[in-house]
Amino acid sequence: MRRMTARPENAHQARLLRLLRDNGSNSRAQLGDLVDLSRSKLAVEVDRLLETGLVAADGLAPSRGGRRSHNIRLAPTLRFLGVDIGATSIDVAVTNAELEVLGHLNQPMDVRVGPVAVFEQVLSMAAKLRATGLAEGFDGAGIGVPGPVRFPEGVPVAPPIMPGWDGFPVREALSQDLGCPVMVDNDVNLMAMGEQHAGVARSVGDFLCVKIGTGIGCGIVVGGEVYRGATGSAGDIGHIQAVPGGRPCACGNRGCLEAHFSGAALAGDAEQAAREGRSAQLAARLETAGRLTAEDVSAAAAAGDAVSLELIREGGKRLGQVIAGLVSFFNPGLVVIGGGVTGLGHTLLASVRTQVYRQSLPLATRNLPIVLGELGPAAGAIGAARLISDHVFSPA
Repeated sequence: MRRMTARPENAHQARLLRLLRDNGSNSRAQLGDLVDLSRSKLAVEVDRLLETGLVAADGLAPSRGGRRSHNIRLAPTLRFLGVDIGATSIDVAVTNAELEVLGHLNQPMDVRVGPVAVFEQVLSMAAKLRATGLAEGFDGAGIGVPGPVRFPEGVPVAPPIMPGWDGFPVREALSQDLGCPVMVDNDVNLMAMGEQHAGVARSVGDFLCVKIGTGIGCGIVVGGEVYRGATGSAGDIGHIQAVPGGRPCACGNRGCLEAHFSGAALAGDAEQAAREGRSAQLAARLETAGRLTAEDVSAAAAAGDAVSLELIREGGKRLGQVIAGLVSFFNPGLVVIGGGVTGLGHTLLASVRTQVYRQSLPLATRNLPIVLGELGPAAGAIGAARLISDHVFSPA
């Protein structure tokens, strides 16, 4: 068993570790400028971090006049595990301390089989990555799940699409199995953290990150921090009513956005169109595969299928109506759209933008970019690694 990773002793050390994580190797002199510490105090804190093994010397820095300063970097042996559990698949990544992805695996998995089977798969994938020599063990693991999470305890709470998960002690169970600290959050929050760390939201303090997958959720970042709400359900926009008196939803209500436009809803609408003979392309795909997915709609739309294009435009319009309300309420600096359905690409984006710019106040939308995420399927796993690194790089 790998020994437990040391933790910083105080806020100054925590700040130094996070700066090194986010900016890479740096000289003592530059670090001193960033954290506003005297040279002697900085030397004490850096020496303590060197003793704990959290940082390592990294050669001499370029001269700034006088004695040359030494570069410092995070320990090259540190490893984090990022796990993104979606409704229908699992992504597992190993990162170094700077959160660069060293290895990444994806596996189909239905979250409805329950936590025991899902975590057996997660542990198997983590073992495969470890066996390649990428990591002897893990210094921490971040886990994303597709439902609300009681964040302080790391426990899913009444997740609508996750039968058998309510109250399951995810953090406790996995920390025992992995032998390292574990943090758990909603998958959309982690997608937002991933895009914030290494993607399109790097320089933005206030933004919304909308994930369209089997369901729909929204990560809310305020002042650079994820906002989770009083009970962990902030951003559950899939259950905002989009069509009064509309389709029944898994949550028990009718007309929810998720029931009318999500990966599952789009696939259902496409199958109906195929069976009714409205789209030869969708009908051919249905006959070949026996079922349709959002990816089939995307591919048919890219090939010019008018019905698929209309399904995407109509869905984008409904999503845009909900986002317009959020924009007027929250006034974000950026809206990021990610998740499995982003294969729908610019047709979806154009429809969403049209609605938001039409319905929201001009002051809120004058300089508002609405963009696709940059990191694709790795966003959640990178965000999960960011979450656990925030924990490890904070005072014990």
